[in-house]
Amino acid sequence: MTESAAIARPAKAEGARSRKERSLAYRAQRGLLYLVVAVLSIVFALPLIWMVSTSLKTDPQVYHTPPIWIPHPIRLANYSEVLVRRSFGLYFVNTLQYAIPAAFGTLLSCSLVAYSFSKVRWWGRDKLFFLCLSTMMIPFQVVMIPLYITFKQLNWLNSYKPLVIPTFFGNAYFIFMLRQFFLTIPQELSDAARVDGAGDLRIFWNVILPLSKPALAVVALFTFMGAWNNYLGPFIYLNDERKYPLALGLQSLRASFQEKLAWPYMMAAATIMIAPVIFIFFVAQRTFVEGITVTGIKG
Repeated sequence: MTESAAIARPAKAEGARSRKERSLAYRAQRGLLYLVVAVLSIVFALPLIWMVSTSLKTDPQVYHTPPIWIPHPIRLANYSEVLVRRSFGLYFVNTLQYAIPAAFGTLLSCSLVAYSFSKVRWWGRDKLFFLCLSTMMIPFQVVMIPLYITFKQLNWLNSYKPLVIPTFFGNAYFIFMLRQFFLTIPQELSDAARVDGAGDLRIFWNVILPLSKPALAVVALFTFMGAWNNYLGPFIYLNDERKYPLALGLQSLRASFQEKLAWPYMMAAATIMIAPVIFIFFVAQRTFVEGITVTGIKG
């Protein structure tokens, strides 16, 4: 008994030492991973930090060598002056006038089509879904001129209709993403609702959509960000400066400087433009990340 206990003690000590070494190695790996992530985060955040820093500088500080990261003195007047120089309040309202309806139209159309492709059985469904996905291979530059001619014949130019109404006809990428998410919802829930007498629209509204909030949030945020930053579409279809969104307003601000580009004003305007998007992302961050994870893994 004594000999077996004597043999067991070194083995137990060796096992504890091995577990401790593995724990230390694991902590070292995690620490290295956090360090790499922190460094990459700083690298990716540098352009944003530089933009905000430049928006608070004077002209001499912008062109100073070596670069000044923390402006001294801080010039907050750049923001008020850029708002006075251009009607950025009007540009902000104009952007909301088509960004919000575009997000709503994309949500409505893509969710309905995705439900049809995932939960309703009908002849030719998979073939039509493949055809829908194939439209993603067509770049906007190919259809730009035909769309312009079509909207001109419809007398939609110089309005927000070309930027809003097409969103009510679906987007292939978001249809695919929502379809993949809807497929993860158990079919038994739809069958149970159907037994209770619910139709497809009732199942879609009362069963599928409440369970799809993360994916819907991703679609809404992506669409809103795309419309908010859209430059080419408004540039093609709008010619009245009173209807310009922020993207065109920023470009018109750049063109208003005759002698040299005033970087503090430009960076202040750019900060004003991206601030709402960053705010919305941080407010809906948890839902957004959950939707990206679920649609990316379970799909």
